[in-house]
Amino acid sequence: MCGIVGYIGTKNATPILVEGLKRLEHRGYDSAGIGVVRDNRLAVYRSVGRITRLEERIPDDLTAQVGLAHTRWATHGGPSEANAHPHSDASGRIVVVHNGIIENYQVLKTYLEQKGVIFRSETDTEVLSQLIGHFYDGDIEQAVRSALLEVEGTYGIAVLCADEPDRLVLARKGSPLIVGVGDGEYLAASDASAIVEHTTQVIYLSDGEMAVVTRDGFRTTTLDAVPVAKSVQGLELTLEQIELGGYEHFMLKEIMEQPDALETALRGRLDLREGRVYLGGLKDHARDMVRARRMIITACGTAWHAGLVGEYLFEELARLPAEVEYASEFRYRNPVIDYGTVVIAISQSGETADTLAALREAKDRGALALGIVNAVGSTIARETDGGVYLHVGPEIGVASTKAFTGQLAVLSLMAAMLGRRRHLSHGRCEEFLGALAEIPAKIRAIIDQSDEIRRVTERFVDRDNWLYLGRGFNYPIALEGALKLKEISYIHAEGLPAAEMKHGPIALINEDMPVVFIATRGSQYQKILGNIEEVRSRGGRVLAVATEGDDEITRLAEHVFYVPDCPEPLQPLLTVIPLQLLAYHAAVLRGCNVDKPRNLAKSVTVE
Repeated sequence: MCGIVGYIGTKNATPILVEGLKRLEHRGYDSAGIGVVRDNRLAVYRSVGRITRLEERIPDDLTAQVGLAHTRWATHGGPSEANAHPHSDASGRIVVVHNGIIENYQVLKTYLEQKGVIFRSETDTEVLSQLIGHFYDGDIEQAVRSALLEVEGTYGIAVLCADEPDRLVLARKGSPLIVGVGDGEYLAASDASAIVEHTTQVIYLSDGEMAVVTRDGFRTTTLDAVPVAKSVQGLELTLEQIELGGYEHFMLKEIMEQPDALETALRGRLDLREGRVYLGGLKDHARDMVRARRMIITACGTAWHAGLVGEYLFEELARLPAEVEYASEFRYRNPVIDYGTVVIAISQSGETADTLAALREAKDRGALALGIVNAVGSTIARETDGGVYLHVGPEIGVASTKAFTGQLAVLSLMAAMLGRRRHLSHGRCEEFLGALAEIPAKIRAIIDQSDEIRRVTERFVDRDNWLYLGRGFNYPIALEGALKLKEISYIHAEGLPAAEMKHGPIALINEDMPVVFIATRGSQYQKILGNIEEVRSRGGRVLAVATEGDDEITRLAEHVFYVPDCPEPLQPLLTVIPLQLLAYHAAVLRGCNVDKPRNLAKSVTVE
């Protein structure tokens, strides 16, 4: 969610920090700020709104060789200049930027107020900065350590002290933080995209670790001051991947990248001749997975929709009982994790707080914990017993597109791998994998319909209430299509199993209400045609996603978006594409900020 950038070196820190913030804009924010040390004095500038407004406040001659910066997504206290980061202590000599939530901030605030500290914001972060100042006696590292030992909650922090301008102190618990190793300089960031322009060599801080960074190097310890050896790793990220490359929006770029992204995700993992799947991150756990009695998939948002498709895939191909849990609910109830349970956590960023917490709960209860993530080196990737990377490239747009189809592809591979070992014949597995290998080319054909989808969307974009309906494997795609429309165009939309429409939601349908049906040929095709008839008889305007060559559907639907034929378990990889494009065009036509939708963040790292 919020973004952190830090710098210490020999260059002017100000432009590096500001540029880093701009590369974090996709994470979501409502205010921004920067703090640097110059001539042993702190200079702090903050503003509400976009980073361009912050730039207007920063003097042109502000030069410094050490500093930190932040984009804030409001939690404690609304968007305001007073609540924006960095936050100072009472002396004005220490500044802190912070991602996460300090759960016991009110208790700490009361304690500090009794000591005479006057607070200037509503934030939990100022409590942390004042607490560090309270403990400071000439050693900023020790002050940070002492403060964090009193803190309950999550944090990724960077701390700067004007009295010790040659040290940047970092710490992490539950919120990602990395240190970039450059040529005579070091950078800190909550997301690699902020620093990839300067270095591709990083270390990942783990929970409960601190780093003290100087111009000469870095030192890492636990909160208890026990030294920790960290290895430098290379980023699987390039500057070109996080730039627009001629597209108007990142979301459109990422929709268009899906064929190539899926080819990369599948490369080296399919053996069509042998009808086998090779997933290196699961090879040590294949036997336990084959013997599993039950699969639990836990995720949030779009990843949860991918998990729903995964439930259908595991039960259809591997005959393995599966269920999908909202990660935010899973950790706060008393889930049954018995012998033979495998838990799969799905997260694009690998840092989703609720999903990470659910994963840890599952591990504590003895489950085999696996992950499906896109971000290499992320927390979920490091804490699982095994897993699979998507390898679809960085996703910048807040509304997930290529990560979603990447998740579907990986779940398809996993289900086929288990199915082949449990009961699936060589011939059927070979046929399924062959069809999966053809998906990228078929997506290219769907993307070619973008202009037509835009023209249709233009006719309905003024409607404020939509329904999305699907059955079987396409029920989760109805949910995903509705979510995409809500996320970026702010149109109210609901996704439902088509058969459930009769049990209440049909009361919503009136004349001119757009109803999107995923009505591809499959086991429930005739059933969904009946559902379309029910909507038509009540005046609803029917838009359908259908299989190429289906002429019958044109009798019932006002507009049809066609997708190529493929086996029913793989249809979600195709049927979601027109719905992504529909949502994108609706947002553009309504003048919405496609890549930075209001109130949303790319990576939700707080509960």
